[in-house]
Amino acid sequence: MSNKADHKVRKWRLPAEWEPQMGVQLTWPHANTDWAPILNDIIETYHQMAREIAKRERLIVVAPQDAARDMLRFVCPTDDTWARDHGFITLTDDEGYHRLLDYCFNGWGEKFPADNDNAINHRMYEAGIVEGEYIDCLDFVLEGGSIESNGKGTIFTTTGCLMAPHRNQPHTKEEIETRLKHDLCAERIVWIDHGQLTGDDTDGHIDTLVRICPNDTLVYVGCDDPDDEQYEELKLMEEQLKTLRTLEGRPYRLLKLPMPHPIYDRGERLPATYANFLILNGAVLCPTYGQPDLDKEAIRIISKAFPDREMVPIDSQVIIKQHGSIHCCTMQFPER
Repeated sequence: MSNKADHKVRKWRLPAEWEPQMGVQLTWPHANTDWAPILNDIIETYHQMAREIAKRERLIVVAPQDAARDMLRFVCPTDDTWARDHGFITLTDDEGYHRLLDYCFNGWGEKFPADNDNAINHRMYEAGIVEGEYIDCLDFVLEGGSIESNGKGTIFTTTGCLMAPHRNQPHTKEEIETRLKHDLCAERIVWIDHGQLTGDDTDGHIDTLVRICPNDTLVYVGCDDPDDEQYEELKLMEEQLKTLRTLEGRPYRLLKLPMPHPIYDRGERLPATYANFLILNGAVLCPTYGQPDLDKEAIRIISKAFPDREMVPIDSQVIIKQHGSIHCCTMQFPER
């Protein structure tokens, strides 16, 4: 079945992540990435994620020629591994057609090289790895980790990220909102104005802070320690979440995740967060950080948002050394 737009006017939308998925992309670590000093460790973590994904849906592995030789993969040059941010943002309609939005990824505001990663989507499309109507959005910087959708026209994002330097300046907030509504076929954009994890390279991606879940539920990162440097910002974020309403005018159901105890690497605090979980068909991959009581509590909270899914813990202590977690490493494609 062709995915090209035809004479019929299609009602596009950005599906919620908990809707049925066709597959998930992993962009594999290799020796020419920042993972080099701990490459064997991160590859073991990726194998664990890959096994859990492949049990439930299609696994798409992107890797250069000399990496992931034991995996069925699409061979392609890559700079790094953060598929959430360089992968396609995929719209769908009620008949299973796909619109593949290819945005510019510039290393989170030109912080890191991204030329190879920025070309992955078009190479995958040309090779037929993914199917749909290809939409060139390369004149606009947008990372998948910076937006969350409820599948019904509401998009969450953060002011800190989308208004950060070296992304889409000199566009105003109003102009960026207009672009998002147009491209993502959204009715409204909800801007979260507070929240930033120490050590975060992304300028406050929404998927590190607040996640939209079924039944108008928001799962979010909390902090109850006044001595924590993140306390004030996260309290302000929590207060803002309490004021938010759905399109129907109802308050959201709020579920607060614990804050992991601080994790340091070479004296630098890492942006550990339990909010960076991955929703799969029938399961949720939940990050853990070697803190048994907090890990268990976080999984309990996430399970309240997804009572019908298996909770699968994934040790993310290695991933966090490069300032990301499970959701950052992956990008899902909706079911056809």
